[in-house]
Amino acid sequence: MRDASELLRSRVRDVPDFPQPGIVFKDITPLLADPVALSRVIDELVVGLGRGTIDKVVGIEARGFIVAAPVAYHMAAGFVPIRKRGKLPWKTEQESYQLEYGEETIEIHADAITQGERIAIVDDVLATGGTAAAASRLVERLGGTVVSMAFLIELAFLKGREKLEGYDILSLLQY
Repeated sequence: MRDASELLRSRVRDVPDFPQPGIVFKDITPLLADPVALSRVIDELVVGLGRGTIDKVVGIEARGFIVAAPVAYHMAAGFVPIRKRGKLPWKTEQESYQLEYGEETIEIHADAITQGERIAIVDDVLATGGTAAAASRLVERLGGTVVSMAFLIELAFLKGREKLEGYDILSLLQY
């Protein structure tokens, strides 16, 4: 995976002072535009999660959808979106969580997951872990079992893994 890691890392662009001063944003759009790098991300996530071990892949809005949907396809699993409050058109379950600057609420369709389904939660970035923890609570409330979580990038200095203790976590790039 060393070659894959170098390729992927070379396609992630640092954007200083975005979205606010002092933040260095990890921009994955150059990686997504490179068909070899994008294919490598999907392949590495599918292999890391274990083809045939997942019933559904849950993707977190919005960039997580870009990675989660093709992972679900290659795993012959269903895809389930988790979105910000008010974006899903049917009956939902909600979960709120704290951000550094306030609170956010995410939702999932109430019938998206059935009892006992094996779920992988996939997102582009693991930062503080709040969103992924809230997503896991939603999945478990609906009766699913979170088998693993997978991320393209992990911002390890933010210690998001600490909020996800007890879950199997895969991240392709760590910063």
